Amino acid sequence: MSRMSLHFSQRLKSVCRLRIIQQHMMSSHAGSDVLLERVGNAGVITLNRPKALNALNLSMIRHIYPQLRNWEKDPEPHLVIIKGAGAKAFCAGGDIRAVTEAGKLGESLAQDFFREEYILNNAIGTYQKPYVALIDGITMGGGVGLSVHGQFCVATEKTLFAMPETAIGLFPDVGGGYFLPRLRGKLGLFLALTGFRLKGRDVQRAGVASHFVDSEKITALEKNLVDLKSPSAQAVAEVLESYQSESSVDKDKPFILEPHMENINRLFEASSVEQICENLKQDGSSFAQKQLETLSKMSPTSMKLTFRQLREGASMSLQDVLVMEYRLTQACMSGQDFYEGVRAVLIDKDHSPKWNPPTLEGVTESYLDDCFKPLGDRDLSL
Repeated sequence: MSRMSLHFSQRLKSVCRLRIIQQHMMSSHAGSDVLLERVGNAGVITLNRPKALNALNLSMIRHIYPQLRNWEKDPEPHLVIIKGAGAKAFCAGGDIRAVTEAGKLGESLAQDFFREEYILNNAIGTYQKPYVALIDGITMGGGVGLSVHGQFCVATEKTLFAMPETAIGLFPDVGGGYFLPRLRGKLGLFLALTGFRLKGRDVQRAGVASHFVDSEKITALEKNLVDLKSPSAQAVAEVLESYQSESSVDKDKPFILEPHMENINRLFEASSVEQICENLKQDGSSFAQKQLETLSKMSPTSMKLTFRQLREGASMSLQDVLVMEYRLTQACMSGQDFYEGVRAVLIDKDHSPKWNPPTLEGVTESYLDDCFKPLGDRDLSL
């Protein structure tokens, strides 16, 4: 077979695969991927893809967003609860594989997914009624966007939080540029660059979740919330606080990063990612060496995008951050590291990505400037 016909054959296969993915994402029974119900005084959203760890796809976004808006306008329900089906995850992230396929072929899904996801994130961040996310399980990427911007975010001992995007050639999006730099000290930058995983009560101690409740009490908590006669924000907060005070799992265990916070604040206080790496190298402690080893595996482009994203986002509104992040997604879609990272981590799973450029020094300031530039009529509009 000639090289041209082989290329055509491969492209045809990719197109067919993308069509199948898109048909699945937009199919008539895709609504079963997310359940939207009125229960008592609450609107309840259940992410219902337990086998896929409730990963968020475009169809789910297109079901959740209009329902949220309808509930916001309607005198009833008085609050919204969002949770994940199954025992493992709230939402392990967005449907990145489908976006990758679309991006390779220049299909609109690569724009539509991020655009509509960020519009949903903004709707949650500006919601006029109490919004309670029960993150009882894995909560990463897209799942973070569905939870942390709401008024209440409830972690349990089963919660596993991370923003691991620098390992796949992306950056901690869904408003990460807003909430991460607002965590104490340099904790947000540390989490963003390293993808460090926080578990259980530590998710609240870090400032990511607003409350902690033992997993076995979540069903009772939900019933209490939907049964509230006048669920004002204060009434919801009182219920959550009462359950939190009765939750004993890991109560006396210190925050896992507490012994390292002084080092994190000192070592990650820098004007560039290169300086952070130099700080870690010079420090030489086992903690610093471990972080340096972690950073050496991440996409240099992603780390530099992330560093600037958090620096800029620290003084921006959530809306401006989401507009900025949409620009960055489109830069990543037209680059190389995102596709290589997804291949290495999610498809081939060899965990040996070949980043381009392979070094921090190879990622120029002019390239970064281009990534942050407005997109004109293609910009995200909120």
